[in-house]
Amino acid sequence: MPVRFDHLLRLTTDRGLMEHADHDRPRLRHGLCTDDNARALVVLGRAAGLGDAEHTAFDSYLTFVEQGRIAGGWRNRQTVAGEWSDDGATDDTHGRALWGLGVAARNAPDADSRARAAAAFASGADLDSHHPLAVAYAALGAIDATAAAAAGAAEQLERAARLLPRPRPGSWRWPRDRLTYDNARIPEALIGAGSTLGEDAMVDEGLALLDWLVVEETGEAGFSFAPVEGRAAGDQRPGFDQQPIEAWAMADACARAAVLTGDPSWERHRAAAVDWLLGRNDLGVAMYDTDTGAGFDGLTPTGVNLNRGAESTLAALGTLLPPVPW
Repeated sequence: MPVRFDHLLRLTTDRGLMEHADHDRPRLRHGLCTDDNARALVVLGRAAGLGDAEHTAFDSYLTFVEQGRIAGGWRNRQTVAGEWSDDGATDDTHGRALWGLGVAARNAPDADSRARAAAAFASGADLDSHHPLAVAYAALGAIDATAAAAAGAAEQLERAARLLPRPRPGSWRWPRDRLTYDNARIPEALIGAGSTLGEDAMVDEGLALLDWLVVEETGEAGFSFAPVEGRAAGDQRPGFDQQPIEAWAMADACARAAVLTGDPSWERHRAAAVDWLLGRNDLGVAMYDTDTGAGFDGLTPTGVNLNRGAESTLAALGTLLPPVPW
């Protein structure tokens, strides 16, 4: 399946990436956010053969994330006029910024951008949080930043790895009572951090948790992801709205497991996450626009949410990009 960046570029300004869209038009009133610009660094950092327009876009995303840095983390939201509109840092945004910067420090398309990303990562490599996704994002970024020899990366990885939640015993193995959002990033972080740190027990915990999640998230047609309000044991299935961010996380986690273990079943699960995006889901409808590279915002009880915002578009592109060799 070809990956196109047309819609991503349509959402991109010289300041960075717009957060939301009304159908395919950028929704100017909601501005930009660090979360999406950091995700954009991950996606374009992993893409090969970028053209001039994508290089320029990458620079705008990196600049946005650099400018969001404040004491204690990162600001998240900015108006189209360039004014920061939130009160301060959150742990999840801090973690996402480290994720994007870590990938950019290793894989940005030019040496200057790699150096800038490494410096920005080092400036914020002090996340110490009990928010599961925050430390998962930080761990994933620190894995790449460690490979790029960014200052503070190894220490951030060790700190995040200690804080990652572990599987529970029993039939509900998820570390919390509900599946929430971007769920597979947690087992992916356990697998990646354990492999990088040489901690086999952590890898095994990540693989076990991912295996449980694959079973939990599989329905009659293929993957049936936890909806936006989350899912607990015994909740009615399928749930709606389902989001492309879950397919991206699952695809990345299974790809990492496949590379590490050589077990072909993980590649089959990764392919099933791609298939969810292309229509093998609870409603049998595609969540990706092959003409523009846009991702649709949600799988609703009645069909596709036709809005095509930054998160969903990045998630679709990230799902479809060839797996990195890790």
